Amino acid sequence: MFRSGSADGGDELLQRLGALTARARELAEMQRSRVELAVALQHGMLPRDLPRPPGVRIAVGYMPANHGLNVGGDWYDAFPMSDGRIGISIGDVQGHNAQAAAFMGQVRVALRALASVTEDPGRLLGRTNDLLISLNADLFATCTFLRLDPATGVLECARAGHIPHIWATADGRSGIDDGEVGPPLGVMRGAEYPVACHRLTVGGVLVLVTDGVVEGPSLHIDDGLGQVRRLAEITAGASLGIDALVGGVMKLADTVGHEDDAAVLVIGHDVGVPWYPAPKLPPTPGGSSRGPGRTPSSGRSGPPGV
Repeated sequence: MFRSGSADGGDELLQRLGALTARARELAEMQRSRVELAVALQHGMLPRDLPRPPGVRIAVGYMPANHGLNVGGDWYDAFPMSDGRIGISIGDVQGHNAQAAAFMGQVRVALRALASVTEDPGRLLGRTNDLLISLNADLFATCTFLRLDPATGVLECARAGHIPHIWATADGRSGIDDGEVGPPLGVMRGAEYPVACHRLTVGGVLVLVTDGVVEGPSLHIDDGLGQVRRLAEITAGASLGIDALVGGVMKLADTVGHEDDAAVLVIGHDVGVPWYPAPKLPPTPGGSSRGPGRTPSSGRSGPPGV
């Protein structure tokens, strides 16, 4: 003889399933709201306008990691400094959540604030690093900071654990800057950040990216940097313009096979706008494809003539 369940038992099961479904919907909606808030926080902290001094163009591309639960902390920034030069930064905060997005804002604001009292890129990263450590933050960030003199095209650069940048010239030369780099920001108090010098030439480009552009399950970082280098070569050699280069780099970011943030910032010289007389800098080693050499006396890199 078989027993059938009671109608009351079936109703109770349906009620439980209904309650679980409602709870799942509530949690999903809460998470969606958190992601939307973090993404809005990201976009709100990125600059709306970029400086455009005579002779220089800056173009950017940005793709947030807003798939599923991922919300990253990549950023870019460019702003006028008190000495008439342009401060430029790009970076990547550890982690993929709202905390990372908020920490990104702290780093970006710290760089802007300290740039008013510390213009040298190496010292600026050092002070920013010590400030972040004093805040007892649990996160760290990689960063590249540049100081560009729009009157001469001279770029002074310091890196805090960030991936190399890429340069290319209109006459077909290009390279990946593998110079000295300091530790990420927020890791080691008293860290030092070496400064390298470059010079942007007519038709040349300098490309800054975050690792979400060039590294992932489908692309090794060396291959990714090599592809960006080839895109920069083509753009500079054919005078295609930096907006086209940004578009090509962002298409590359779609192929890396992950859901990380992706940011790119390209600096170029407006063809037809001459520089003012530039100061003498150490000569570029002949035929180098890896960027500038380092002068023993100053510890700084000579310009590749980007």
